[in-house]
Amino acid sequence: MNLSETFIRNSVATTLLTIAIALAGVIAFRMLPVAPLPEVEFPTIMVSASLPGASPETMASSVATPLERQFGRIAGLTELTSTSTLGSTAIVLQFDLNRDIDAAARDVQAAINAARSQLPSDLPNNPQYRKVNPADAPILIFALTSDRVTRTQMYDAASSVLAQKLSQLQGVGQVIVGGAALPAVRVELNPTQLNNYGIGLEDVRTVLSRANANRPKGELGDGTNSWPLATTDQLLKAPQYRPLIVSYHNGAAVQLSDLAQVNDSMEDVRTAGVYNSQPAVMLIIFKQPGANIIDTVDNVLASMPQLSATISPAIKLSVALDRTTTIRASVHDVEITLLISILLVVMVVFLFLRNLRATLIPGIVVPLSLIGTFGVMYLGGYSIDNLSLMALTVATGFVVDDAIVMIENIVRFIEQGVPPLTAAFRGAKQIGFTIVSLTVSLVAVFIPLLFMTGVVGLLFREFAITLTVSVVVSALVSLTLTPMLSGRLLRPIEQERPGRLARASEAGFRAALGCYRRTLHWSLGRERLMLLIAAGTLVGTVLLYLVVPKGFLPQQDTGIVTAVLEASQTASVARMGALQQQVAGVIRADPAVQDVASFVGAGTINATPNTGQITIALKPVGQRAPVQTVIARLDARLRGIPG
Repeated sequence: MNLSETFIRNSVATTLLTIAIALAGVIAFRMLPVAPLPEVEFPTIMVSASLPGASPETMASSVATPLERQFGRIAGLTELTSTSTLGSTAIVLQFDLNRDIDAAARDVQAAINAARSQLPSDLPNNPQYRKVNPADAPILIFALTSDRVTRTQMYDAASSVLAQKLSQLQGVGQVIVGGAALPAVRVELNPTQLNNYGIGLEDVRTVLSRANANRPKGELGDGTNSWPLATTDQLLKAPQYRPLIVSYHNGAAVQLSDLAQVNDSMEDVRTAGVYNSQPAVMLIIFKQPGANIIDTVDNVLASMPQLSATISPAIKLSVALDRTTTIRASVHDVEITLLISILLVVMVVFLFLRNLRATLIPGIVVPLSLIGTFGVMYLGGYSIDNLSLMALTVATGFVVDDAIVMIENIVRFIEQGVPPLTAAFRGAKQIGFTIVSLTVSLVAVFIPLLFMTGVVGLLFREFAITLTVSVVVSALVSLTLTPMLSGRLLRPIEQERPGRLARASEAGFRAALGCYRRTLHWSLGRERLMLLIAAGTLVGTVLLYLVVPKGFLPQQDTGIVTAVLEASQTASVARMGALQQQVAGVIRADPAVQDVASFVGAGTINATPNTGQITIALKPVGQRAPVQTVIARLDARLRGIPG
């Protein structure tokens, strides 16, 4: 049975099939998302609840514990982590990798409803949940700084304007605003004055609540027209609160200013952000699942002029972190490596075949097999990342084997005087089963990776499938296009005249063959020595395997370093801020550091008030030492900071 006969005879149909595979691959390549690694989504749900003013102990016992009891009954739950801080609780639920996230979300909602009767009655809102991916990292961080605008005003502009506009951009999944809080009026009561006037905290709260209510005012009208009253009762500034009458004492009115200090402030004074020693508000941007990280960042950066025009000109919008810098470089390097590997393969084929027409065939087949793989990658929901491109690079050596085996067999018949078209029929019939068996054996090698479970299986499944698909596409092309081109492009043996290069390479091959014959004869005469060398090689391999460092993935210098600071639980926010500023100052002084963004206090960035986080953006690789050297240098300098 000749699998290639139909394709050899119908050259037009084979050409159209080849063009279709190439077009599908090119179109899919332009539509594939770009990422540093394959998308590995953990079925994870975060539940949050708030009770303003409650201590962490109260949140843990009265809010987190009832929820945890109900969540513990959900099937497929592998890990439950809860963090309780002042006025808030966050519970992270991680499920089995095979668990459907939508079904898990429905179970979480049912558990929240079941626990509602056990939660405090004064809980402002029901606990809320959202699907998260803990493996996600921010793709961009914007810093808002100003010399004239306060941090609360910058936060207001960021949360009400910039975050909304950024969320509308294609590819943007989530925007977190950190480093400050919304504007608020803070009333700090004097306990001694309250005691002197006989006024309780609840009395003050009631007065503030009533004075700040925005109720309907009614309307004015006559027999013909009516005019609604549109005034507001809400008080927005501290001077509006100070004259409020809280009570009467000995016939005199007691104003709020007599009992407390009333100042314009923000909702949460226990959080702060700093960018390069300036008070700042941070916009942390995450991409949507499956979105092209390069295109998303380009869209966001292109919208910066419009974003800056929507806020006060006194606020400066800067890029504090861009993760795509190293991603672009790494993907570009792998693409160049892939092109070089294709060129080297074609060059080796030319050196052995010594025929430009014969070399042209693998020069077409090898890129076509790799390009056709992109179409299947798109259908599988994969991305262009370091692992998938590495799979294509490795596949370059595999896909050329099928073409070489087919061409060499056809060339063998041509050298025997058979016409090229007849040689294509005979060679394809003789070698077709061999190509199929080679393909099946190569696919079998990757079966363990295809069925591997856990995080490693999810991460390397894309690598295995990409490599497998490229091998299968190569087999199909070698059974269809390769024999058709061989029958049409190759010339009869009497028309081929060996040139100077062909004669020189033939002489080189004969010399190499003679050298191999002599060394083989020498080796066969020294069996014991060869066995000792083989045993030594085996022992050396085992020893090197034990000595070589091991890890999940190779360490990569991304130019981004994240430092986490943790002080004692009794440390105040002011003390934490001073320590963090001191640490940030030491980091900024390092010649390898370009930008430093830091967060202190509990909020969207840090889980507890006694922790802080510093994001360090390093200079380009050519302008600094390796990241491990920079980290070691910073660690040595930071050890001298007390506290």
